[in-house]
Amino acid sequence: MSKQDHLKTIEAEVKACRKCGLWKTRKNAVAGEGSPHAVVVFVGEAPGYWEDVKGRPFVGAAGKLLDEMLLGIGLSRGEVYIGNILKCRPPENRDPFPVEVEACTPFLDRQIRIIEPRLIVPLGRHSSSYILSKAGFKDVEGITELRGKVYRADVLGLRVSVIPMYHPAAALYSAKYRGGLEGDFRLLGLELEKHG
Repeated sequence: MSKQDHLKTIEAEVKACRKCGLWKTRKNAVAGEGSPHAVVVFVGEAPGYWEDVKGRPFVGAAGKLLDEMLLGIGLSRGEVYIGNILKCRPPENRDPFPVEVEACTPFLDRQIRIIEPRLIVPLGRHSSSYILSKAGFKDVEGITELRGKVYRADVLGLRVSVIPMYHPAAALYSAKYRGGLEGDFRLLGLELEKHG
C-alpha cells in the first residue's frame, strides 16, 4: 500500500470513530490533509467551527493566515501535511480533555509515522506539549517559552526538528502574537533550507 492509501485508511477510521464522546456533537471528523510525502507536518489542537462544518483542517480565518504564512516561505498547503491532536471539535472550542487526547492521538501518531516528515510544527500549547512529550521532554512550559527554538529529537522513531509556534488563531487577536508567528515562520524557512 502507498502512503496515500495508508492515510486514507486512517481517514476512514477517524470518520467511524466512537472512542470518546466528541463524535456525538461533531458535524464532521477532520482527519487531516496534505501531501503524504510532506517534509513538514503541522499539528494543531482540534477542529474549530468551520473545520467541523467543512471536514477539513484550518479552513477558517486562522487557516487563511496559515496559508499566507506558508506562501511567505515559499510553500503551498498542498506541499505540507496538516493534522490535529483531536479529530473532532470540542463543544464551544474548549480545551481537549486528557481522555480525548489519549483516545485520539494514536491516529496522529500513525499519520506522522507514515509521512516520515523531517520537521514537525506544533501550533499552540496543547500540540506543543503533546509532540514534545513524545520526544521525551517532561514538564513542558507554555508556548511563549517554547516557541522561537528548534528542538532536534526522536519523535515516534523519527529523527526530526520540532519547531513549536503560536497558533495562527492567537495571531489574529494580537499584533504581538502575529509578529511572533512571522518570526516562527522565518525560523521554519531557515530550517527548510538546511533540509534541502
